Amino acid sequence: MSWNPAIEPGCPDEVGVDAIETVIIPRSRDLGDFEVRRALPAPKRQMVGPFIFFDQAGPAEFLTGRGVDVRPHPHTGLGTVTYLFRGDFHHRDSTGADQTIRPGELNWMVAGRGVTHSERTSAAARTGPNSLFGIQTWVALPDRHEDTAPMFEHHGKEALPVIEDRGVSVRLILGDAYGKKAPATMYSQTFYADVMLDAGGRLPMPHDHEDRGIYIVEGSISIAGQDFEAGRMMVFRPGDKITVAAGSRGARLMILGGATFSGPRYIWWNFVASSQERIEEAKAEWRAENWGKGRFDLPVDDRDEHIPLPD
Repeated sequence: MSWNPAIEPGCPDEVGVDAIETVIIPRSRDLGDFEVRRALPAPKRQMVGPFIFFDQAGPAEFLTGRGVDVRPHPHTGLGTVTYLFRGDFHHRDSTGADQTIRPGELNWMVAGRGVTHSERTSAAARTGPNSLFGIQTWVALPDRHEDTAPMFEHHGKEALPVIEDRGVSVRLILGDAYGKKAPATMYSQTFYADVMLDAGGRLPMPHDHEDRGIYIVEGSISIAGQDFEAGRMMVFRPGDKITVAAGSRGARLMILGGATFSGPRYIWWNFVASSQERIEEAKAEWRAENWGKGRFDLPVDDRDEHIPLPD
C-alpha cells in the first residue's frame, strides 16, 4: 500500500533552492547539566504555522541521582508539546494532571487563560545514570481560544498514527497529514510528526498545509542538490511540492506547520498573547502569587517552590 497516495513523490532536485524561504540555525543555551537549542522564534521567522517556540533539549547524560528539575512556572495563550527520544519527564500541572512521559508518547497541555506546570526527571530514572533528548514546542492559540480553560492530554505511543513505506516511517504527533489524524485536541490547522528516513529515503512534505518546516534532529537531508546537516530548520515557500532525501547516514526529522496566523503574537517569558495588555495582566497575576484565587495555581503535589517572575 502506498503510504502517501495523494502526493506525487517527485525527486528532490525537481525543487528549486528558492523553495526554501528561511534556513534557521538554532541558538544554543547552556543550562548547566544540559544544552538547549532554540530554533523558534528566530530573528527572521517568529512562527511556522501555529508553532511559535521550538527547543531541542539535549542530548544529555546524567549521573545517578541527577536529572532535570524545571520548577512550577506559568503559561498563557498556548499549548505545550513535549516529545522525547530518550529519557523521561514527570509532568505535574494545576489542572491536576500527574503524568510521566516516555519516548514516542505525547504530553499536550493547553494553557488557555493560564496554567502552571513543572517537569522533572522521574524518581525511577534517577536511581541510575539516565539520559535526556527531546523536543519541546509551543503552539499559539487563535484569538477565540486564548481564554479557554486549561487542560491536559496524554497520548501513548500506540495511539499516535504511524505511516510506513520504502525506508520512511512517520509518527504523527499532532494534527493531520498524509490522510491520517492524530488524537490530540487541536485549535487550528496543524501538523507535527517524527520522521525516520533510511539512507536515501525520500519524504514528500504535506502539500495541504500553508506553512511547512523541517527540523533535522539527526543525520542529513538533501533538497535541490543542497545538503543540510543536523541542527538546522528549513521553512518552505507555500504551495511548492517539496520532497527531501536522506543522506548516507539516514535522517531523523521533525516536520511541522499548519495555517498561517492572521498576525504576529506577543511573547514574553512563558506568556503568548494577541496583545501586550494580555501579557501585562498575566505578569501581574503571577507576581501577586494569589494561588488558586485568580488565573494561576500551583500543581497539587509540587507546591513547595516556583519560578518567580523575571525582573
